[in-house]
Amino acid sequence: MSAPAMSRLLGQIREIYDDPIFVRSSRRLIPTPFAESMRQRLRALATEAENLVQPLAHRSHDGTADDPASWAGAPVIDAAPLATRPSILLEGEPPPEVFARKLAALGHAEDTRKQLAKHIATIGGGIGHSRPLTIGEAEDALSIVLDGGADPAQVGALLSVMNFRGETAAELAGLVRAARAHIRVADSEASPVSLDWPSYISPKSRKMPWFLQAALVLAQAGHRILLHGIDGGGGTRGKLVSAVQAIGIPVCTSLASAREAISACGIAYVPVGAMSSQLHRLQMLYGLFETRSPINSLMPLLNPLGAPSIMMGVVRPAYRELHRDAGGLLGFGNVTIFGASRDAAEAAPFRSSTLLRLVDGRSEDLFVPASPEPQAYPMTGISGLEYWRGIWTGSLRDERAADIICSTVSIALLMLAGAGAERLDECRQAARKLWDGRRRDIVQIDLSQSDEAVP
Repeated sequence: MSAPAMSRLLGQIREIYDDPIFVRSSRRLIPTPFAESMRQRLRALATEAENLVQPLAHRSHDGTADDPASWAGAPVIDAAPLATRPSILLEGEPPPEVFARKLAALGHAEDTRKQLAKHIATIGGGIGHSRPLTIGEAEDALSIVLDGGADPAQVGALLSVMNFRGETAAELAGLVRAARAHIRVADSEASPVSLDWPSYISPKSRKMPWFLQAALVLAQAGHRILLHGIDGGGGTRGKLVSAVQAIGIPVCTSLASAREAISACGIAYVPVGAMSSQLHRLQMLYGLFETRSPINSLMPLLNPLGAPSIMMGVVRPAYRELHRDAGGLLGFGNVTIFGASRDAAEAAPFRSSTLLRLVDGRSEDLFVPASPEPQAYPMTGISGLEYWRGIWTGSLRDERAADIICSTVSIALLMLAGAGAERLDECRQAARKLWDGRRRDIVQIDLSQSDEAVP
């Protein structure tokens, strides 16, 4: 079809279904959750239509000589997991119905590696022979990995193929479900926190984590906050742990002790390794791949203690809509997504930005105009951590840093109130009062009775 004809047809489809069908992601288009939900039904219709017009003599029937399943048997020697094979020839490529039977046969296997192979084949079969995973399939695939039932080669294949194709909202929601089941997320109605604040900074980040001070300001105002994250490795190894300890935020090595710390002082930080060693290992694959994986995408939506509100930062522009759509599929009511240079929620007040939100489950965008940027003064004679801590204690003054912190606090207050843009100025004023009136002494919470030492 020509491009104009395709555009007209796509316009008609959008009008019929009242859905954009595709959204732009970097240099390509990805289907919306609705479009993904229609994919299998449309493929079934297309296959049936082809069968109707195909001559009877050329149709394939189960049990005939041209049916690969009829030749199934036990091989003399099984191939090793990393055995090589010749390139697949274009001639003799299996038709879609044979591909479907192959997946169905794998689906009945009890071996978890064969079950995972089915999911890898579903998304990695190549053009015309693959599709994204459904929520249930993505959940099953990651559950096998987290339970230790996958071959290491399969783990790399699953994450790499999914990342190359680009995760869909349904796939991301399924991955999050598996991870939340793995760490045994509690019922949201009994949640001890009001705000979940994922803090998964990039291993290449060189910026100061002002969002941590914003979180502590909110905790002092009576909001209960859980911070969870990873230090990224490389130059940022240990950065978050050092920062939270420097201003008195408790570092916990279990979700149970995090509940105790939140009950005592309203805030806690939990490294991902304290929640799941498997998730920690999967995240650290960044050092082997030198690129992000779907595990990095799911962590902002983990919400380990089932908070009613989530505030996250998402670096890639197209992934912000993806995370909002996935949050909607997961039933999260209140989500605010920042565009950031790191994967943590921190405002950028000196440039205009658009926040993607879920407010009581409804999608909306909030435009935040830029504000004038105060003059920045260089650090002299002290380390970055000393400077960062000095801003909290008041021994040093930096209006630029204070604006970043107050802007972050104001957006959090707006979300916690379930309010819209009309109350943003009011929240900014309240945030400034909270910052100026913060308790600047460093309070250390001793959790040594219930926790092991943080590595």
